[in-house]
Amino acid sequence: MDTRASTTAESVSENGVGPSVQRLAAKLRQKQARIGVVGLGYVGLPLAVEFADRGFQTVGFDVDSECVERLNDGDNWNEDLDDDTVRRVVEAGTLSANTSFEQAGDVDVFFVCVPTPLTEHKDPDTSYIESATESIAEHLRPGQLVVLKSTTYPGTTEEVMRPILDEAAEEQDMECGRDYFLAFSPERIDPGNDEYTTANTPIVVGGVTDTGTQVAELAMKQIVEQVHTVDSPKVAEMEKLLENIFRSVNIALVNELAQLCDRMGGVSMWDVIDAAATKPFGFMPFYPGPGLGGHCIPVDPHYLSWLARRHDFETSFITLSAQVNEQMPFYVADAVVEAIAEQPTRLQDAKVLVLGVAFKKNVDDTRHSPARTVTRLLREKGIEQIRFADPHVEKLSVDTKKGDSIEVPRVEVTEDVLEDHDVAVLLTDHDDFPYETISNHATAIIDARNGFEDAADENNVWLLGGGENGTESWESRQVKS
Repeated sequence: MDTRASTTAESVSENGVGPSVQRLAAKLRQKQARIGVVGLGYVGLPLAVEFADRGFQTVGFDVDSECVERLNDGDNWNEDLDDDTVRRVVEAGTLSANTSFEQAGDVDVFFVCVPTPLTEHKDPDTSYIESATESIAEHLRPGQLVVLKSTTYPGTTEEVMRPILDEAAEEQDMECGRDYFLAFSPERIDPGNDEYTTANTPIVVGGVTDTGTQVAELAMKQIVEQVHTVDSPKVAEMEKLLENIFRSVNIALVNELAQLCDRMGGVSMWDVIDAAATKPFGFMPFYPGPGLGGHCIPVDPHYLSWLARRHDFETSFITLSAQVNEQMPFYVADAVVEAIAEQPTRLQDAKVLVLGVAFKKNVDDTRHSPARTVTRLLREKGIEQIRFADPHVEKLSVDTKKGDSIEVPRVEVTEDVLEDHDVAVLLTDHDDFPYETISNHATAIIDARNGFEDAADENNVWLLGGGENGTESWESRQVKS
């Protein structure tokens, strides 16, 4: 353990208000603490693997029996993790998984990494957090630390989790901050980022009590070098929302300006951003696209708006930004329809090829992907012959108006496939796509990512924000027949 972690451990030992924290600190220092990770998704699995790789006995809890079975077989499904590392820690016995909480009583440190979706009215759904906390509460004992990692609204740790844990603690005459400890430390997973991983990305920690903050900091410093502590879970929860809403607001700005450039004509938003980015201070480039994806950015503005309404406050700026971003799939779908209208093909007979369905390039994550919304909108407009190609994604299902879902057929990008479709729409600019082949053989292309920057046939590519709508139509741009 590094010097800073040792200093934190000494601080916990000296300032602890009872023997529970000292025992837990000693276990962490000696790598004898047992780690439990609730939820083995994009956040939980890397966290569990990191602790296991540092020598901690780690158990993952997940309701998905297939996920648990695969992990126990040493089978890695996360593209950001090394297959050999996952296999090694499983074979070494430091990492295992379970669908039940039978082993929870042996766990010293819990990390809760469960989904935090929105309801149909776009209010926070904390049911997964509540369920995980209730399961932990059934096995609560002195000397345990519970850390929430899931992105959520300020107040969740203290207002949702703590009452559940306190009720169980009272039955054993335990007290939060003396016998058990509770904190929030937001995840900072960036799928597909090879530079910043769980181990080298600085994190933030805020405990319900000072002792809780110290012991949570100590726990996190076993795997992360830089841990920034804050005064409370609410500060940490709000900090996470700021990170993501900062991006949401700035992306909304360039998305709106991209639409303006298309309306005006003659001005490419991509050229504008490149020019502005030459300024070495006071500017950070963000880029337009077909909509936001992933778990955090599309969801977090609604968390904050919901919380603001509880305090009779309207987050007008943030809400408007979310609305701009949520309209982008509609803008792209309309561009596809316009491209079809310029061809001798009826809408109901048109064939559309969706290029890329992951929410960002070079990953397999389709959570909240704009591709689903664009596909659904096209189907609602009468276009039923839609296929997708994605080198990272094997299956894609899309919800329908009837409330069920359909499987979208997957194809490979070949010359014959491209020529068989009336429009190809690039929604995710994976590096593995053969852009030159696509531009040479697709009849018409809607480029929502500027993926064809270096391999575009300008006669058949329309670029979102490229400033082309205002000066020429698809017909005048000689769509390939």
